[in-house]
Amino acid sequence: MKQVVQNYKSGELALLDVPVPGCKPGGVLVRSAYSLISTGTELMKVSEAGMSMVGKARSRPDQVAKVVQSVATNGVPATYRKVMGKLDSYTPLGYSLCGVVEEVGSGVDDVKVGDLVACAGNEHALHAELNWVPKNLYTPVPDGLASRHAAFGTVGSIAMQGVRQGEPQLGEVALVIGLGLIGQLVVQLLAASGVRVIGVDPDPARCELAERTGAAACGDPASAAVEAAVAELTGGHGVDQVYLAAGGGSNQPVELAARLCRDRGRVVDIGKCRLDLPWNAYYEKELDVRFSRSYGPGRYDPAYELEGRDYPIGYVRWTERRNLACFLDLLARGSVDVEPLVSHIADFDDAVETYQRLESGDLKAVAVLFRYPEHAGQAVAPAVAVPAVKRPGGTVSTPARAAKTPVRLAFVGAGNYATSMLLPHLAQREGVELSTVVTTTALSGANAQRKFGFAEATTDLDAVLGDKSIDAVFVVTRHSSHAELTRRALLAGKTVFVEKPLALTEDELAGVLTAVEESGNDRLQVGFNRRFAPLLQEARERFGARTGPANLRYLVNAGRLQHGSWYLQQGTEGSRFVGEGGHFIDTASWLLGADPVSVYSVAASGNEDLQIVLRYPDGSTATISYVTTGAPSFPKETLDLVADGKVLRLDDFVRASVYGRKRWVSSRLPKARDKGQNAELAAFVKAVRTGGPMPVPLESLVATTAATLAVQAGLAGGAPVTLASAR
Repeated sequence: MKQVVQNYKSGELALLDVPVPGCKPGGVLVRSAYSLISTGTELMKVSEAGMSMVGKARSRPDQVAKVVQSVATNGVPATYRKVMGKLDSYTPLGYSLCGVVEEVGSGVDDVKVGDLVACAGNEHALHAELNWVPKNLYTPVPDGLASRHAAFGTVGSIAMQGVRQGEPQLGEVALVIGLGLIGQLVVQLLAASGVRVIGVDPDPARCELAERTGAAACGDPASAAVEAAVAELTGGHGVDQVYLAAGGGSNQPVELAARLCRDRGRVVDIGKCRLDLPWNAYYEKELDVRFSRSYGPGRYDPAYELEGRDYPIGYVRWTERRNLACFLDLLARGSVDVEPLVSHIADFDDAVETYQRLESGDLKAVAVLFRYPEHAGQAVAPAVAVPAVKRPGGTVSTPARAAKTPVRLAFVGAGNYATSMLLPHLAQREGVELSTVVTTTALSGANAQRKFGFAEATTDLDAVLGDKSIDAVFVVTRHSSHAELTRRALLAGKTVFVEKPLALTEDELAGVLTAVEESGNDRLQVGFNRRFAPLLQEARERFGARTGPANLRYLVNAGRLQHGSWYLQQGTEGSRFVGEGGHFIDTASWLLGADPVSVYSVAASGNEDLQIVLRYPDGSTATISYVTTGAPSFPKETLDLVADGKVLRLDDFVRASVYGRKRWVSSRLPKARDKGQNAELAAFVKAVRTGGPMPVPLESLVATTAATLAVQAGLAGGAPVTLASAR
């Protein structure tokens, strides 16, 4: 494998072929996807290596003291050989990366092969294709977080530990001196904590960047503008905290900190700057000077870092690993945005040239990432299996017995969607009896019974599943319960209508199909209603058959969710796209007449906007733009299908048109948009009543669900995901 190394004696940088590390117990072997260059710490080390021996001695007086002690103990010749041997050796670079677990050592049970993890440590998260990382120096990457962003985990933890040392409180004002990579992250973390931030840096571009990402004001340390901003925001008292994130030999940062800090304020040293404290200034204000040690508690403790001995959370709330996980969580939720900090992404093969450009000043950057070979990217987003639908006696669905009239239906769940979009269509439908509604709270069941005429309301699901007179069960609950309730209803022999999504994970999907195989019951429908919309069905018919591949564009102007919506509970209910994205994938696949074979997905930085590209067997593609940042007044769904010299356009289920040799335009509907729920329910009830085929083949429902799950896998890995058939 390849690794970036440096000879500290000569200053030589090299991309060296070295042996692959072994996977020892208590850790994992990680294949790098992206690693981050620390443009402060690493460049300082690279610069020192290029100095003369005298220069090296002046820059590292601590090491000179060790040499002097060694001379006194071991003599000059032995010390010289020891020092020269150490200097004339390759040393590694790097300490912050994101990659894929390739092998798991014994004693590790929190990750598995193929998982995406962020890694830390200047001995374990190196610029190398493979690294062995002990348990307390990695953490799983949250779903949906891009691997290039997760590579910031270590430097984010350094900034976070510095902020924790400052103990910021809501409404306070902080000064950040030095707006390099760490300083920029400190600004964002403070702003996310409710602190107003003033930044100081001689580089106008870095000041502008900090203001874009959360600082109230920024300026040159020598300018009067900074002091004016401090006076304005603090009422003349001075800032509550100062964070020293600067480097170099100047004493200006600590002097500026004393001048602009309030009485009994806090000064936190995060960087490596000169600290000749002006005694009178610090004494008169009784300033509290604190140091921030790297990523957090556990750093430099071999028992923690190498042996995996965690500190009890009741005694040490924020350890290295917990800081790392916390920072990734902030990234995943959009509270911190590192994308604006990325100045350059270089291929790993160009690592030496990249360092040389940074050192010479040819490449001016806040953050630089190494992108590893393509096979690493493919490992990040492995193929998602499309499970085979196995039925006793073959793969073809066998007709069910016809139900007696009326068809007796039970509802599990009576929330907003059920009561507004499903039950109004069923309550007045001839040949349908609303038998039982099952809810977790008695009152919601009683309300549904009163409004829609259910014969019975209960909280006992088992009684409903065991009632042989009930022909079909509707599962209209929160997303996290869909798969399990569907599985139980299938095993009970019921025909099932489940609202999307069918499952939140591949394991849940597999569990549903296991129930189909065990019970022989494949009578399942998922609430993908748009393919049943009359307007879209007419437009598809007028478009006609295709002879060549098609391009489909689907813009979903989803809008922002209201605060408190349970859709935001991604930890339990899945991502927002997993919750409703199946609608749009199913519609695209229905229009194109096939199931997708691969999925590529990317997310816009700092929000939930997604771009998803689906590829189909005949070369057709569908691009779904799922956006939350659009204008509320713009239509929610617009769709264009282009093929064979023809164009089909759908405008939010209000108007449709087809352009070809002849042009067809629908009349504007006089009533509310019809997105197909009524026709979908009619088809479902007919299938239950007659025992005929279900409206949508189970294989299609499974393929759409797998493709929806593949979107999340693709976001995590940053590469196309193959939908591998398990048939």
